[in-house]
Amino acid sequence: MKPLVVAVVLSALLAVVQANAAGPDVPAASPSAVPRDGQHDFDWEIGNWDTHLKRLREPLSGKTDWVEYTGTSVVKPVIGARANLVELDVRGSAGRIAGVSLRLYQPASGQWTLHFANLANGLMTDPMHGAFKDGQGSFYGRDTLNGRAVLVRFLIVPIDAARWRFEQAYSADGGQRWETNWIAVDTRRNDGPAKAGRR
Repeated sequence: MKPLVVAVVLSALLAVVQANAAGPDVPAASPSAVPRDGQHDFDWEIGNWDTHLKRLREPLSGKTDWVEYTGTSVVKPVIGARANLVELDVRGSAGRIAGVSLRLYQPASGQWTLHFANLANGLMTDPMHGAFKDGQGSFYGRDTLNGRAVLVRFLIVPIDAARWRFEQAYSADGGQRWETNWIAVDTRRNDGPAKAGRR
């Protein structure tokens, strides 16, 4: 991804972060007097990854047609340890998905906000909010699917020392039932050094 494109998208994402500082009314971790220091939660991900992704073609439609993609994810630290930028570039029979995800750490709450921008249409999703607990990341937000308000859940789960699973699901009934529509498995590449971090 060209540096100029990344810089423009990053500036736009930062503007959206400020506009959505309050966050959506979705499930969140219980507040505590002294929030845990989670600014190193994503340190393990810095580097280069091979990505295998499958996406449900029509979420919440009752159909089960999945499409698959392969490509890469590159994760870079920005603004010190409290933010990182993911560059996703995958291709498959259904075409190409190219996008960036900005993760920002919020020291006051001990949580992260995740913002994704799809470079194909230039649109950004609403932010998701959450944190890591017991080695697993759980993030929640809101979106609109074909004019229908839905809740979004995004899970980050370790498979082994070199592989992680990223899973997105939608709920149209307030979180009672979830339908998974996006599953990506990232495998660390040898050309990207791992950086250990607390989770």
